[in-house]
Amino acid sequence: MTQGFQQQPGAGASQRPGQMTAVMRAVAATGPKVLRIGVVQAGRVSEERIIKQRTHVTVGPSEKNMFVIATSNVPATFRLFELVGSDYHLNFLDGMTGRIALPTGISDLSLLKGQARRTSQGAYQIRLTEDSRGKVVIGDTTFLFQFVAPPPIQPKPQLPVAVLRGASAIDWNTTIIAAVSFLFHFLLLGSIYSDWLDPVVDDELNVAGVIDSLKSLPPPPPVEDKPEEKPDDSKQADKAPEKTPAPAAAAAPGPKAPAGQLSEKQAAALHNELDQLEMQTLGALGSTSPATAGVLKGSEVATNALDQAAASSAGVGVGTGDLKLGSGGGAIRPGMGGTLAGIGSSGRTTGTEGTGTGAKVAGPKGNANVGGAAVSGGTVGNASRVVAGMRAGFRACYQRALAENPDAAGNITLTIRVGAGGEVTGVSGSSGTLPPSVVACVKARAQAAQFDAPDGGSAVISVPVTFVKQ
Repeated sequence: MTQGFQQQPGAGASQRPGQMTAVMRAVAATGPKVLRIGVVQAGRVSEERIIKQRTHVTVGPSEKNMFVIATSNVPATFRLFELVGSDYHLNFLDGMTGRIALPTGISDLSLLKGQARRTSQGAYQIRLTEDSRGKVVIGDTTFLFQFVAPPPIQPKPQLPVAVLRGASAIDWNTTIIAAVSFLFHFLLLGSIYSDWLDPVVDDELNVAGVIDSLKSLPPPPPVEDKPEEKPDDSKQADKAPEKTPAPAAAAAPGPKAPAGQLSEKQAAALHNELDQLEMQTLGALGSTSPATAGVLKGSEVATNALDQAAASSAGVGVGTGDLKLGSGGGAIRPGMGGTLAGIGSSGRTTGTEGTGTGAKVAGPKGNANVGGAAVSGGTVGNASRVVAGMRAGFRACYQRALAENPDAAGNITLTIRVGAGGEVTGVSGSSGTLPPSVVACVKARAQAAQFDAPDGGSAVISVPVTFVKQ
């Protein structure tokens, strides 16, 4: 049993190799090894390439080379690995360093110069085998190389078999089922949205039913006729009171007013009528007895004396009579001038002493002193001129504050930020003594200013302003 078990693997291995062995043999049978090169720059591998086609490997600063390096130690195109026959040879110059593993051992390039063959270009040439490997340093670039088995050839991409077979691969059973299902759903939707399945309707019966429904509707409500408004004869109503003292409402009826309210014309006519009645009553009372009769009954002053004084041109003062009435400038009659027109005179007259001369008292006046403008962060050409032009606006702000508070005074330093186009992008400043309305007004005046474009792109202008009373 032991001998049979030991002989069986050997027999199987000789008759049928394993899968891995078959793959290795297939790779080995593809051809000679190819060159694998890695480029190291600044301590990192920047590029790695397998030269599948056995050809020359060139390096140098020219873009036509396989590997482009920026160095002056080699010519524009230099064959680092040259294919001579079926073998690769390494070419190196005096300025190159490195180490190579050969069948004889690992050696530096400097030691191999005595064994190397010189080419027509002055380079040293060493033959390489498939077991050779090593590195070559050219300036700041290091080339690592070794020989590896060529990668398997990738087959060309092919289309799926179902596509290549064309219509012969169609699943007819599934296609027929899908077509029948689509036809069934199409017919079902058509029958739903069509009218050939709707019942037939008799138009005469429908018309009769509509007529019956109209007959059963209740009658519409009656329409109320509004009375026509009579034209407004305003001119006749205004002239009627002048001709006769009769009520104006009876002479010219105005437009109808709502119940419980009087129109404007009726109210005016009623007031006019009441005034006329009052005047007539006063006239009737004056014709029978004096207007002051019975006012001072039982008093020591006779009423007839008051009537005489009212009708005369006497005034209250030091004079003769029971009431000590003296000349007062005449009686006061409506529409006629009297001597009372000069009561308010404050000047001096000839031979008399007046109350003095009249003078108009004006409020305090304010002044705004604007200091020199200090520009920082850039250069503004017209900064002084624009700041000087703000003075009138600042004075007007201070004058309005003096009208409210005559004791208002103080100073404020404005910080004006000017943008790239000369516009004012911001204004700041505060004062502990000035009213807030003055500070806000001054800031608004400064915000509306326009300067020249600053040379530095932006600038900051500092303006001191002092407000004093004159």
